[in-house]
Amino acid sequence: MPKYLCLQRSLPGGKAERPSPAQMQEMYAQFGAWQQKFKANLVDMGGRLGEGRLTTADPAPDGPFVEIKELVGGYMIVSADSLDAAIEVARGCPGLVGPGSGVDVIEIRTP
Repeated sequence: MPKYLCLQRSLPGGKAERPSPAQMQEMYAQFGAWQQKFKANLVDMGGRLGEGRLTTADPAPDGPFVEIKELVGGYMIVSADSLDAAIEVARGCPGLVGPGSGVDVIEIRTP
C-alpha cells in the first residue's frame, strides 16, 4: 500500500487561536477516536519539528533564510490506497487541519 508524507504547515495570513483547556480535552478525545479509526493507516505518527540546519555541498550562501520549522509544524506518515484516501486520513485528524493551518499530503515513492 502506498505511503504518504503529511506535512502540517501554517497558511499565509492564517492565525490559529489557542484552544481553551476544555477545548483541548475535547480535542484529545477526538484524537483518540481518530487514531482508533485509522490505526491501520498510521505508519508513523511523526511529531513536531525541532532544531535543524541546512546542509549543502558548498558553504551555504549568506542571507536570512526561512527555517523549515517556520514553514512546517510537524509531520506524520500514513498508508492508504490512494492520495484521496490519505487526504481523508489527514483531514480527519483533530487539530491538524484548521483555521490558519493545512496539510500537504505527498506520496512517498520508493524503488
